Order: sequence, then structure tokens, then C-alpha cells
Amino acid sequence: MSTVAIRSASPTPRLAPIGRTLYKQTRAQWRLLLRQPAMSLIAIILPVLLYLLFGLPHARQAYSPTVSMGAYMLVGLGAYGVGLVMVFTFGASVAMDRGQKNDLLMRATPLPPAVDIAARVLVAIVFAIITLMVLFAVALVAGVRLQPATWLTIMTYLVAGSLPLLGLGLAVAYLISPNAAVAIVNIIYMLLAFASGFLVPMSQLPNLVQQVAGYLPTYHYGQLAWSAIGVSTESVVVSAAWLVGYTVVFFGLALWAYRRDASRRSG
Repeated sequence: MSTVAIRSASPTPRLAPIGRTLYKQTRAQWRLLLRQPAMSLIAIILPVLLYLLFGLPHARQAYSPTVSMGAYMLVGLGAYGVGLVMVFTFGASVAMDRGQKNDLLMRATPLPPAVDIAARVLVAIVFAIITLMVLFAVALVAGVRLQPATWLTIMTYLVAGSLPLLGLGLAVAYLISPNAAVAIVNIIYMLLAFASGFLVPMSQLPNLVQQVAGYLPTYHYGQLAWSAIGVSTESVVVSAAWLVGYTVVFFGLALWAYRRDASRRSG
């Protein structure tokens, strides 16, 4: 039998269904997250701790005629917590994989890179929802009372509006060396969160910071979330347009950085 005949008789390799592959990879990423709980617990505990320290003593005071200070700080720290998951936890996990060369192992497998990234995104979204639910429970105990639809709207805006922060975390993870990426992404996010009013109301920030804030992705992310309780300074459409633009920019930058990193390390 000729070599051509043997080759033609060989079965054609079949790829596993994308849905099943995504499910298994998502499960694997979730297990990995549970085995390394340090960064994950920070994303849950830190917003709650800040709310207990700064939000709880003023929870029943009025921020506006219709919104309490407790509700206002709940949204701001909710944005801070979700952003922490997306930028720090997600970005740091990618950077750690680079440092441990796990990404090279993944590239040697048949798993499509898009499936690996999608699995990480799904895990980040689920974890962000858990972070918000814990913070919401603390706020309820503190006396914050909102309509059920308002709670749902806040969560929807916070999760959906965090997409550009996912792209930012991924871009930093591939642009910076693995040893420095965790520290750099933490510094970047802390500056963005502070300048966008997550930790301190915008009215209390220096004038220069308030002028620069309007160009930051986290500012428009916060405004989108605060619109759910009626205290935003811009419309939902404007906030969404800014966030869509930043999503395109950051994910485009992340894709370019990923390809550059893959080219350098395979060369």
C-alpha cells in the first residue's frame, strides 16, 4: 500500500465542540482561582472593609434629596470592587501565567487562545457578581433600601460596564514584564479609582483631578453605575459610548501585545 493510500485512510482529526471546550476550560480556571485565593479574597474583602469604615458611619445621611450617602458609596465601592476583579485579579492571573510560562504550555496545546481568554472572562464576571452580592448584603444590613429593579440595574451596569477594564488588565499583563505587572496594574488601578470618585466623592477632589477625570475610563464607568440611582453627571448613552470606545482601544492594544509577546517568545 502506498504512502498516499495510508494517509488517505487515516481518520481526519476532529476538534472538540467549542461549547464543551469552553465549559471545561472555564471550570479549570475557576478551580485555579479557588486554589490561589489570596488575590480573590482581596477583591471581596477590600470593598466591604472600605464600606464599613467610610460608608457605614454616614449611610443614613443624605447625598441628594432622593439618595442617601450609603447608596452613593455603595455604587462607588461596587465599581471599585468589580474593577479590582477585572484589572487586578484578571490581569495579575495572566501575568503570573506568563511568569510561570504556563502560557507557553497553553500555546502548545490545541486549545484556541480565544477559548482560554473567554474562559477567564467568564470566571471574572462570575466572581465580580459574587463580589457585588457580598457588598450588597453588607449595605442592606447598614440600612440601604432600594427598589429590586434598582439593585438589578446597578449590578447590570457594573458588570457590563467593566469590559474596558478587562481589556486594560489584559493589555498591562502582556505589555509589562511578569515580575512587575502585578505591582504596576495595582498602582494604575488605584490612581484611576481615586481620580474617578470611587473612594472619595468627585466634589472633594482637587480641581486638576476633576478636569482630568472626564477622560478616564473609570470615570465614565462610575457615571454609568451612578445613573442607576439618579446621581450621574452624564447620560447613560454618553457613558456607554465612552466605554465602548475604551473597550475597542484596550482590547486592540491587548491583542497587539499578545501577538508581540508570542512572536518574541517563539522566536
